[in-house]
Amino acid sequence: MTALQVLVDIGIDREMLAGIVGVLVAAYLASRVVGSVLIAVAERSPRRRISIKMLVPIARFLIYGAAVFLILGPLLRLSTTQLLAASGLLGAALGFGLKDLFAGMIGGLVLITERPYQVGDKVSIDDDYGEVTDIGLRSTTLVTPDDSAVRVPNATLFTANVSNANDGRPEMMVVVELAVTAGADVDRASAIVEEAMVTSKYVYVDDDHPFAVLVEDETYYRTIRGKAYVADLRDEFAFASNVTERSMAAFASEGIETPEAPVHISEHR
Repeated sequence: MTALQVLVDIGIDREMLAGIVGVLVAAYLASRVVGSVLIAVAERSPRRRISIKMLVPIARFLIYGAAVFLILGPLLRLSTTQLLAASGLLGAALGFGLKDLFAGMIGGLVLITERPYQVGDKVSIDDDYGEVTDIGLRSTTLVTPDDSAVRVPNATLFTANVSNANDGRPEMMVVVELAVTAGADVDRASAIVEEAMVTSKYVYVDDDHPFAVLVEDETYYRTIRGKAYVADLRDEFAFASNVTERSMAAFASEGIETPEAPVHISEHR
């Protein structure tokens, strides 16, 4: 007996089934159109980009919620016996593979209500780091620094460590780490890093967004850590690269030695 025949036997006829499919298709198309429009509007408003993009998953949940309401209307008119049979089919479907989909949807609802991150944020979820480009019903999409799209199931939110680098704001702190030998003039090296940061075209400095240069002693070298904000989080790596390149050039011209170990650039902490 086919699945279609089973549905017909419990009272879900072909016309009702076609209506359900039509509602789902319409909801899918509507969510894509609304999402595309909101993203286009967000890209035209840099300061409000993240706030506008956060409306995308909310709009999608509302659209699919309306679709579920429209679908449940005809189903609730079934008899008690038919509803029990339909519930049995749904339970079997969940047990045979839809439980992950269901868990992802619950995770998506938690994301909407608790908002540990938004579309446009730079986040770390376990070992994955990147910009949140989409929060769907089942998963969150991150675009990594290597321009790879990583889809993280929303259910991962219940067990993963989540770190948000900007927490919904367009600006974010970027940390650049450089190393000099133990005998190098650390005061001059710190001044060079500070100058490279505050004169960078990407830096954003005011009373609420200060910069700092810290020095840490390691076993065979010293680490100089420069911390400053960028006005647009998308300039994170451009800023780090710019500061590193100019600092290293100044180190070389002034005879400040660096250790043979590779220079480490911290992504966002």
